Parts: sequence; structure tokens; C-alpha cells
Amino acid sequence: MSGSIFTIFPPVPAEDSVTLCEQNGQMVNVRSDGRASASNKLPGYPVVTIPKDTTKSLSQRENAKSAFLSHDETVWKRAMHAWYEIGLSGVFEEIVNSQDEVPNWAATMAKSTLTSFVRGTNSLHGSLFPHLSMSNEDIIKKFSHIVEWGSSPVRAFAWHPHTTKFAYAMEDDSIKVHMARNELVPTLKHKLQKNVSDLAWRPQSASVLAVACQSCILIWQVEPTSLATRPSTSSVQVLQQSNHAPVTSLSWEPNGCILLSASPVDTAILAWDVPMETCIHLRRGGGGGVSMVSWSPDGSKVFTATPSNVFRVWETTRWSCEKWTKCLGRCTAACWSPDGSVLLFTTEREPIIYSLTFSTSRNDRGTVIGGSQSAVASVDLSEVEVKTEDNEDVDIGGLVHNMVWDSTGERLAVLLGGDKNTKRMVVLFRTKVSPMLEVTPCGYVRGDNCAIPYHISFQPSYDNGALLTVVWSTGSVAYVPLYFVASDVVEYHRFQQNAPMLNGQILSPIHSVS
Repeated sequence: MSGSIFTIFPPVPAEDSVTLCEQNGQMVNVRSDGRASASNKLPGYPVVTIPKDTTKSLSQRENAKSAFLSHDETVWKRAMHAWYEIGLSGVFEEIVNSQDEVPNWAATMAKSTLTSFVRGTNSLHGSLFPHLSMSNEDIIKKFSHIVEWGSSPVRAFAWHPHTTKFAYAMEDDSIKVHMARNELVPTLKHKLQKNVSDLAWRPQSASVLAVACQSCILIWQVEPTSLATRPSTSSVQVLQQSNHAPVTSLSWEPNGCILLSASPVDTAILAWDVPMETCIHLRRGGGGGVSMVSWSPDGSKVFTATPSNVFRVWETTRWSCEKWTKCLGRCTAACWSPDGSVLLFTTEREPIIYSLTFSTSRNDRGTVIGGSQSAVASVDLSEVEVKTEDNEDVDIGGLVHNMVWDSTGERLAVLLGGDKNTKRMVVLFRTKVSPMLEVTPCGYVRGDNCAIPYHISFQPSYDNGALLTVVWSTGSVAYVPLYFVASDVVEYHRFQQNAPMLNGQILSPIHSVS
């Protein structure tokens, strides 16, 4: 790489601009003058603005809850709650803080143990795996794909893989489900649905939604034909394993048979047979836990990241894996190409998108993943000063918080983390996987009233190119259609010598969003 890719990007949209779509290879931006609300309006799609939670913040609710527990629960029950909330240190702290309710020997032992053992262990963990000394809530904040998870309008977001339907978790941990052309919005609530960190719709199913929570995984049955706005808790399965919480990442096998779950405090990924409510532990030492899991779209491989600089790629025939250990910091974002041949990933210390290529094969020992021995630095996102459309100077670039690849493999969206000098931005790239990976600039995505992006995702099934969804700090769920003709369609028409027919397939979105 010869320098930051932002030096060859189109100009940054003006501060008062809103991005509507991509058309004819360019991003379409309009001034925020009333038409801006069109960014979250698309025919056949629900208009969604997520209200900020007007009740107390999560931390305030937690503090209030601890005050009530002392009146109606024994110290041992409170200690058990502390175990789930904080961990071992919380148990001893609860006993020490309740000396009047326990025998003197118990209080003395707890105080001594807390001082000598737990703090010593936390010191060791602090040098090796700092996350192991964090509370469950802080763990989720650190490893969530949602920017500023604790204060974001949403805590998790997921498109259905086959239909126009999506779900999101709000600040109060309730989940809303929106469907195309349907005003009914089911709300999912459960007593174990706390600190939701990830959502995943089951492929080949219209109704099954997996929810990663602080202490378990919930499996909801959300029937599309039901008229109930509050599905009964009888529609829920609870999947729970000791030492596997909080759960921060879920991924379904593409055929929907197996659900994988990951927790940063467990070195195993769990492969769940959901109907049987049983699981198999897939464990490898090193890394301090598993923070992210992602099944490749072709089902042949699984990517797993750890809280350290280790990540692995598993093959799904014999479940062997290859390990990479030379990253500068942990992996913060990763995504697969549609054919599973390329993995893109970023780390917490470098403004670079790396790529790995794979060629699955077999030898005498079984299936071989065939990953390239070293990752290739494919895109330099280093911070640079560039001009806006109004000829103003602005700093762009930096570390990546999240990254998503659309199902055609032709558009890549990157959510830059932002720091004190640079603004958090969504940037788009054009991509090509075959015969070799190409990543080229496309443009920027701006929100209304200088809104800050908190989450990005592509709808898996979209017919006219790709549809990017952005959740903004205002609570608006914006749809940004990227209208283009996929390269495989272009090649087909060239082969059929019908290229002129393509002109009618490039849609004009302006009339549909005004």
C-alpha cells in the first residue's frame, strides 16, 4: 500500500448533507432541507425511529436493584446474584458488605480471600487477559459490534436472511420485530432477557430468533402470521451452560441446523442442537476466551476471534482449525466473502483492513483449510486531512469498529471508530473477489443533522444491488439503497450479447424516496 485510501476518495459530503443512495456509480447526497427524512423511507419498508429510553439508565437500575435485594433476599441469594453480575469477586464483596448477616468466621474469611486471592488473581488476569476481571456488562460493552453499547439506541440488530424483516434490542432489553407491509410490531420480553448483546435469525426458518443475553441464549418463535404483539414466554427456549456467560456472539450454520455461541470468558465455542437443547464444546487453548464467531456463507468454515491477538479459522467437516497469532491487538471486526474464499478483518491497533484467502482441499489427514500463511494488508485507512464538498478541511480515517460485506460481494461498508480528532463515519467500498481481491473507493454515508452512526448492516436479500441499514444516534433506522448491476449479471449478458438491455436495470431511486 502506498498511503491512505482516503486520498483518492470522492469529497466528503457537507455537514448539512444526507446520503440517499448510490446511483450510476456515485453516492447521492442532498441538503438537509426537509427531504432528509427520505433517508429512512423506502417503499415496502417500515419507517422506524427508536425512542431513547426515558427510564433510568442500566447502571442506575442496577444500583436501585441492589438496594431492594437487601430487604427480601438473604445474603446468600444476594451473593448468588453477585456471582452472575460481577463474578467471584462480587460474592466475597457481598459477604464482606453484609457482615451483620453472616458468622464472624465467614466475614473474616471472605475479607482475607478477597484481599489476598481475588485481587492477586485479578492482577494476574490484568496482565494476561484484562477482560476476565471486568463485570459482565463491561465485557459486553467492550466486545459488542454496537458503538457505545451502553448508550446506543439499539443494543443489537439483525436482518432476517430471506425476507424483509428485522429485529432490534432496545435499551430496556425488549426486542421489537418489524416486517414489510405489516403494521403489527411484536415486542419480545423475558425475565432472562438482560443485557442483550447479539441477535441471529435462523436460516431456512421464518420465525426463529436467537438472542444472546448476559446469562443465557433465548430462542424465540416469532410466528409471522400471529396477531399477538406480546408473544408468550411459552414461545421461548432457554439455552444455558455454566462458565459460558455473558454470550456476546451468535452465528447460525447457513442451513440452520447448528447455532454457534461465543463468550469472552470461555475458551470453547458451543455448537448447539437447538431442538434438543444440547451442545458440543469446541475448545482450543489460548486467547482467554472467544469474543466473536462467524460462519462463512458457504458453510465450509467458521471464524473465531479471541480477546487477545489470537484468532482461528475452523473447517466444518472434522472441526480442525488453523491459528493466527501475529496480529497487533485483538480482532475487532471480520466478514466473509459470499463464496467463503476471502476473510477480511481489522484489529484494535491498526487502521488497516487485512485479507486472508482460502482454498479448501483434502489430503490423507482429511480436510485442509488452506489459509494463506500471512494476512495481506489490503486497505490503508490511516487518518488524513481531506476536503468536504464545501471545501472545508476535515480529518478522516482511523480504526475500524465494524465492517460488513453485502451478499453480492460487491459492496463493503466500514464503520470507523472515531476518536477525539476524527468523526465517526460510514465509508463504502466497491469490491471484487475473483480472480483476485480488489477494494476501491465508493463514497461516504451521512446522516441527518450530523447524526452519529452506531450500527451498520446489509439486508441479506435485496434484488436491486445492496441495501445498507444504518442506525443513527437520533434513533433513526435509515435505508441506503446501493443501486448497481452485479458483475455476474453483467458477464452473463455480455456472454449472451445482450449488454444494451442492462440500461433499463439501473434503477433511479430519487422519485421513490422523495
